[in-house]
Amino acid sequence: MSGRVRPIEKFAEAVGKCSVEAAAYGKCIVADYQSVHQDMCAKEFATLKDCYLKAAKKP
Repeated sequence: MSGRVRPIEKFAEAVGKCSVEAAAYGKCIVADYQSVHQDMCAKEFATLKDCYLKAAKKP
């Protein structure tokens, strides 16, 4: 196989680097999981997304 990194491998590595952010988002969702609605945890999600994007950009 070539030296190319598959997207899923990149994503898996990024996920591993964002465990704190993922935990914060998860806690927010679980806090009121019976009435989850759009943008309920928008701040936590944005932080998690930014972490994923930053981690995925690093070589």
